[in-house]
Amino acid sequence: QFGSRFRFTLLSLLITMFSAVAPICRRLPASTRKQAPVVGAVQKRFLNLHEYQAQKIFTDFCVGVPKNIPVFSVAEAAEKANLLPGDEVVVKSQVLAGGRGLGHFKENGFQGGVHIVPKSKVAETAEKMLGKTLVTKQTGEAGKPNNTLLLAEKVSIEKEKYFAILMDRASGGPLMIGSKVGGTSIEDIAAADPTAIIKQPVDIKEGMTSEIATSMATQMGFTGSQVPEAATLIANLYKVFVGCDCTMLEINPLAQLSDGRVLVCDAKVNFDDNAEFRQKAIFDQRDTSQENPMEVEAKKYDLNYIKLDGSVACMVNGAGLAMSTMDLLSILGGSPANFLDVGGASTVETMTAAFKIIMGDSAVKSIFVNIFGGIARCDHIAEAVVAGVKAVGGNDAIKPLVIRLEGTNVEAGMKIIKESGVNAFLTNDFTTGAKKAVELAK
Repeated sequence: QFGSRFRFTLLSLLITMFSAVAPICRRLPASTRKQAPVVGAVQKRFLNLHEYQAQKIFTDFCVGVPKNIPVFSVAEAAEKANLLPGDEVVVKSQVLAGGRGLGHFKENGFQGGVHIVPKSKVAETAEKMLGKTLVTKQTGEAGKPNNTLLLAEKVSIEKEKYFAILMDRASGGPLMIGSKVGGTSIEDIAAADPTAIIKQPVDIKEGMTSEIATSMATQMGFTGSQVPEAATLIANLYKVFVGCDCTMLEINPLAQLSDGRVLVCDAKVNFDDNAEFRQKAIFDQRDTSQENPMEVEAKKYDLNYIKLDGSVACMVNGAGLAMSTMDLLSILGGSPANFLDVGGASTVETMTAAFKIIMGDSAVKSIFVNIFGGIARCDHIAEAVVAGVKAVGGNDAIKPLVIRLEGTNVEAGMKIIKESGVNAFLTNDFTTGAKKAVELAK
């Protein structure tokens, strides 16, 4: 599986392993903190691809992978299995979540999203997996649709190692992370033996050199003729990382086979959303069936939206204020239903889209619009808010609404809302607004 929502964050923590990490939110005295602040979700800034899609990219960059074929129907699976070497085939579900092997399919209870089966059993296995919903620890009970299978050759692994590349703020460039031990969670490996983790910065201007790649391969335990093969693979993975604008590339396991080959057997790769304009071929492969429909809709309007589990919907301009809003709601005994940053250039179109998305969440009991007018003027935002409320049905349809405005042209903004007839609790005070939103959600 290539890329899960929090993987990049988890790997980043390894760089400063076991150091004290302050929470994203402000530290508050225990006496004022009624419950833990919300830090469980962060805005994604990367694209996730399926394993079969990323395997193709690896192949284009001369990175060794097991022979594999993606299939989209039971008949195709039965036919294409015969093109792979050996008597057995690895059948892998393709969903954007970890823990596939231990998952189960919701519709029929079939256990496991990864199977090694004889070629004669491929059709039978595919029938139980294709078009079904795979539930894993990462997907939650809702699961994710499995519309594709990856058939791969069965390989004989002699040793499993770990390798990753991610951006490191401390060194100001890419950082390679490796271990002689792989095939299991890198967090578990690090916890058991911190010295097992190898870290090697790469100068972003100088780039990868044969010396750096060879040194990394040697430290990871490759010996003899496998050192140059592993070094070449590492150098080519770096080319993928830079050439495809990756935010994170994780290989687990990087396998040393009994026949002497060094291959990428499983991996996670994230791509920076900011590079979409120059990575069109990659971003065109985005599978929106694996994403929350409300988040997909938000992206169409450049809204930064993440669905959460609470009952107070947040509509805020600015990511920092949005995080503070979620924290304050939690401290006051409420629970945010989403992270939603409408940005500094809120328009009638974006505000209307934001209200429609929020109103589509059945868990929402109240809405807290928290706006600080800096570059954006409060009167312009007020006009957009009024238009958005009316677009979703006005006072008859809108859920209990709290609007807090402060900043440039705040008086004009408040006047616009008051004269619009929109039924809302208005305030200039952040805490007052948050308290009212929590109260209305109960």
